Amino acid sequence: MKNRINHTGALQVIERLDNSSNGNPRYRAEVGGLEFVTATDSMLGYSITNLEGKAVAITVGSHYGRITLDTMIAI
Repeated sequence: MKNRINHTGALQVIERLDNSSNGNPRYRAEVGGLEFVTATDSMLGYSITNLEGKAVAITVGSHYGRITLDTMIAI
């Protein structure tokens, strides 16, 4: 993952994407106007809906040309 940045704000899940080939959930979401997707086969796909509407601190980066979530913690 390249060009990592940190961002904070309220988490808003935009849509659920197709599952990965292994059956794990994926989402498109945004925090403070920064839109991103969850990584394929990441555990964050399971916990992202639990934090919707709450303040979070995230790290995102560029992965295969898409802004992808790397880390997320509630603040």
